[in-house]
Amino acid sequence: MPSFGRAAAAGPGADKAPARPKKPIYRHLYFWVLVGITLGIAVGLLFPAQAAGMRWLADLFIALVKVVIAPTIFCTVAVGIAGMGNLAKAGGLALRTMVYFTATTIIALALGLITVNIMRPGVGLNMSFDEADAADTLAAVEGTESGVSGFLTQIIPESFFSAFVDGQLLQVLLLAILVACALTMLGRRGEPAVRALDTMAHIMFGVIKIVMYTAPVGAFGGMAFTIGEHGSAVLGSLAYFMLSFYVTCVVFIVVVLGLICRLAGFSLFKMVRLIRDELLIVLGTSSSESVLPRMMVKMEAAGVRKSTVGLTIPTGYSFNLDGTAIYMAMGAIFIAQATGAEISIWTQIGLLVFMVISSNGAAGVSGAGLVTLAASLAAFGDIIPLAGIALIVGIDRFMSEARALTNLTGNAVGTLVMGRWTGTLDRERLREVLDNPNTIDMDALMSYEEDATAAPSPEEAPATGTADAASDGTGTGEAPGGGDRTPAEVRGG
Repeated sequence: MPSFGRAAAAGPGADKAPARPKKPIYRHLYFWVLVGITLGIAVGLLFPAQAAGMRWLADLFIALVKVVIAPTIFCTVAVGIAGMGNLAKAGGLALRTMVYFTATTIIALALGLITVNIMRPGVGLNMSFDEADAADTLAAVEGTESGVSGFLTQIIPESFFSAFVDGQLLQVLLLAILVACALTMLGRRGEPAVRALDTMAHIMFGVIKIVMYTAPVGAFGGMAFTIGEHGSAVLGSLAYFMLSFYVTCVVFIVVVLGLICRLAGFSLFKMVRLIRDELLIVLGTSSSESVLPRMMVKMEAAGVRKSTVGLTIPTGYSFNLDGTAIYMAMGAIFIAQATGAEISIWTQIGLLVFMVISSNGAAGVSGAGLVTLAASLAAFGDIIPLAGIALIVGIDRFMSEARALTNLTGNAVGTLVMGRWTGTLDRERLREVLDNPNTIDMDALMSYEEDATAAPSPEEAPATGTADAASDGTGTGEAPGGGDRTPAEVRGG
């Protein structure tokens, strides 16, 4: 584990923020999402035929969120990097981020391989499969390039606007980085553009705040569909494989991420409590993208500098998919076990290496987990039958919930760790928020109300720009347009 840098100093009076009156439980988003999930389960069990047709409620909610994800990512990443005022700083942050994400992905893949070999959920099943069940997935794989070439091809958009139209996060991220570099080189001339992008980002956050009122409905529809469509299908030979996967995800979160949190100086369980709203939304919708903008706002409010959040969260959604990595490793070996295919330890290591590459950018593929697993199997088609993907198509919806929850938790931990490692984390603020999550008023922050911010602290002022930037004409010693707000400014109090 790397040696973390010294944390950013907390602003004066950081511990003197007035206590926020405790909201009644019915005014919390997580309460209504829980209500939606509970009603969805009840409807799915009592009226399975009708519940099976309610998926459109979840799909509609996710679609509403995805409308603003691309412009939000573009604006926040561009403002965050430009706010550093120094490309060397941005490059250093990006390098550390990729090192951390790659390390956790390898650990997740290795843990998946170890667990599936120990629990052996597919051994002795000798299951048959109907290739027609996986026809859509196999068709998607045929149109998707795999390996390094496919990954690089996927990053480059056909045009500047096609990335936004197609909703490809990797492509949007690339464009945001290029624009941020150009704005940094413009210096003072680029400040109006940075301010405009920052304003546009907060407009998108306002839209997200409105859309979140429909989150309980989306959670209801998603859970009703899952139970109504697949409730009885999992009560069979595939149940043990599902249990193995869920156990592995829990072990990864509690042991691996828990150890990382401990080394970084904060509690995993308190962090999970902090993002409970987002976790419940993901549980109901089976999509971590549905809370991406909220996660960015919440991590910034928890004490991580805006520039770090702006680069780490969007990058994590493409390169830090720990749950997807576990699923891919376990799914591939389960199919091999269930079909009687013999796989040597060296072949499994080769599969792991290949999946390190293929799992990156999985968020940009429709039906990410299943399609990316199928694309990986295609590379080892002479050993593991690709059509065997049909064995787990029926339970993929249940698996996607665990994948999304693990991915979200991993990205939240990764953001706090990168803040600690780069010295852009207000540790006093984080401690305050973890002890009392109600300190953060998400309604005020998502609408960017003026009275929800406080004056920046003097100690944090140098961190919003660089002396080098001021001396070489690329900056003014502060973030253009106030783009890199300090943690004290986003307390919501």
